[in-house]
Amino acid sequence: MGKAGRGFVLLPGEGRAIDLGSFQVSIKAAAQDTDSAFSLLEADEPPDFGPPLHIHTDAAEAFYVLEGVYVIFLDGQEFSCPAGSFIFIPAGIPHGFRVGKVASRKLVLFTPAAMVGYFDDLSEAIRNGTADDALLGEIADRHSMEVIGPIPEGYL
Repeated sequence: MGKAGRGFVLLPGEGRAIDLGSFQVSIKAAAQDTDSAFSLLEADEPPDFGPPLHIHTDAAEAFYVLEGVYVIFLDGQEFSCPAGSFIFIPAGIPHGFRVGKVASRKLVLFTPAAMVGYFDDLSEAIRNGTADDALLGEIADRHSMEVIGPIPEGYL
């Protein structure tokens, strides 16, 4: 990874991997790489996977679908988003997603930089076997995320 204030290049397959049990996130850029301007993650997710409905209070989020299909839940509406789709979610807006019927891959941008610590903490809880609804709430709170919907089966 690069250092803040300097450019850097990641080649295909590069980036710090975070194992989240049923899927993996690759960190392409984090706060320390971008002077906190943004964080960029690549997520490879299994069919029917999705987080609980939630709100990011500290950052806007954007998705760019690389492969597969995501069903996006945004501010009370539902959108089917195939590869090539772009989704922007301002801070404070309720949202969530479900992966379609095939494994799918997306880029996720947070601005200003956010959520890398959330995925690190969640990975640790999954690895330690301590991930449950209560701990997910604590982790979310630490990272300016409010969980407002039920936690889907298979998320933890």
